This record gives sequence, C-alpha cells and structure tokens, in this order.
Amino acid sequence: MTKQDFVNSFKPFAIQTQEKTGIDARFILAQAALESGWGKVSPGNMFFGVKDTDGINGNEQLLTTTEYSRSANLKFPVILSVTPVIRNGQKWFKYKVKDYFRKFDTPEQSFTHHANFFLVNKRYANALKVKENPYDFADEVAKAGYATDPDYSKTLRKLIKSIDQYF
Repeated sequence: MTKQDFVNSFKPFAIQTQEKTGIDARFILAQAALESGWGKVSPGNMFFGVKDTDGINGNEQLLTTTEYSRSANLKFPVILSVTPVIRNGQKWFKYKVKDYFRKFDTPEQSFTHHANFFLVNKRYANALKVKENPYDFADEVAKAGYATDPDYSKTLRKLIKSIDQYF
C-alpha cells in the first residue's frame, strides 16, 4: 500500500474521529501510519499500538515490539533482548519484546477506540487542549508517554507534514 493509498483508505475514519473528538485527522492518520507502518503491520486491525492491560479477555494479541526505557529491569510477557543504546545523548535500553496489544474486528473500531483512549485517560488532558493543532498535539501526546521512543514526537511531526499534501 502506498502512502496515498493509506491516506485514501483510512482518511474517512480519521475524519469521523475528528468530528467526534476534535482531534485533527492529520494527527490521527500520522499516528496510524507510524504505528502500523503505513498499514503494512496492523494485525487484528490494530493501527495505533494500544496495549492490552490484562491479556486475558480475548480482545488481545501477543506481538513482537520494540520499547525504550531508562531502566534495564522492565517486565514484559516475553523479553527477546535488551540492548543499551544512546538516544539524544542519553543512555537508554532498547527492548525487543512480546507484549499484549488490542485487536479489533474492523479498522473503524480501532479508530474509534483510539479516539476514546485520549478522551478517557487523564494523562492526555494537556494534549486535548491543543487537539486542533496536529503538531502541538503530537508533542503533548509524546510528553504524556504514549510511546517509549524518545523521538516519538519528532517522528510524528515528519509524518504529519507528509500527510499534509493529501489534505
């Protein structure tokens, strides 16, 4: 799937989500593109990398992922490797792990769940104050800890810019 195909396929869901929540559709598409490799890696219609907290009720899947932490002692269902790395001049640990992620019957369910995730989690309150600006929203979502990658905001900003051409 090309970037254009991805945007064409999922833009309607992103716009629906924007209409429901006020979160800019370009941010939604950029995050879906990042978390799913432009739709190439979206098992179980999981476009946003949302973890499943219990791993026991049937709406989860155990997937391989990469996580970053300042700690070398994190717990995951399965740890494949832990490698010290330098990111932005700081020592981090890069984990290759298997962890539980949500799965959905349709892409639309994934997009709707994603929107509700921001609305119900208090840690995104500052992000919601700037939800109409996809770049500022990306910064605030990253600050709130959506992902462990220390370059998450920077990467999202680049993707938003690339998606701008399709709007």
